[in-house]
Amino acid sequence: MTTTVGRQRIEHLDRGPLARRELAALIAGDIPPGSYVNLGIGQPTLVADYLRPEAGVVLHTENGMLGMGGAATADEVDPDLINAGKIAVTETPGASYFHHADSFAMMRGGHLDVCVLGAFQVSERGDLANWHTGAPGDIPAVGGAMDLAIGAKNVFVMMNLFAKDGSAKLVPECTYPLTGLRCVRRVYTDYATFDIDAKGGVSVRETFGIGMAELASRMTIELR
Repeated sequence: MTTTVGRQRIEHLDRGPLARRELAALIAGDIPPGSYVNLGIGQPTLVADYLRPEAGVVLHTENGMLGMGGAATADEVDPDLINAGKIAVTETPGASYFHHADSFAMMRGGHLDVCVLGAFQVSERGDLANWHTGAPGDIPAVGGAMDLAIGAKNVFVMMNLFAKDGSAKLVPECTYPLTGLRCVRRVYTDYATFDIDAKGGVSVRETFGIGMAELASRMTIELR
């Protein structure tokens, strides 16, 4: 059963929480046609497998490729054709290759319409923490995340809503080292999707397998 709440919020009580590939398909469907998009390392790379060719979305990867396709399998695998996460990928017609510095110039210059990043935490103001937990022994892995966070016109986050200890990863204030300030505009998680207002405030777009009341009871921020 699907219940509509308010003007826009939708509670999907008949399905959820979403698996990673279900979440990737949801994000792919929300990317505007014709967009230039970067997919971060980890979960976000799955989005490439669900983009419809007719949508005309062009994927950029920071190691120097424009026109990346989905993950390569079997005979499609070319060891010289990988994304920033070192995953073998395919190419779309017209794909091009260029220097790493040129790739970062695209990211920093505001030429990307959307980037999809993973996260350890996102604050209610849209602050992003996704490169280091601060734990001793952890290897920091900032990569191009800071450049993407400030350079892309829209930053989407794909992550699990709750950590292993049950605490929410959408928080009042990030406690991990920051990647970018007030940069995240939408958060996609297994239990719900959220919009973050640039002036502060989190609105629930959809829930999956959980009602609004239960969701709110597990969060430490106010939801609209």
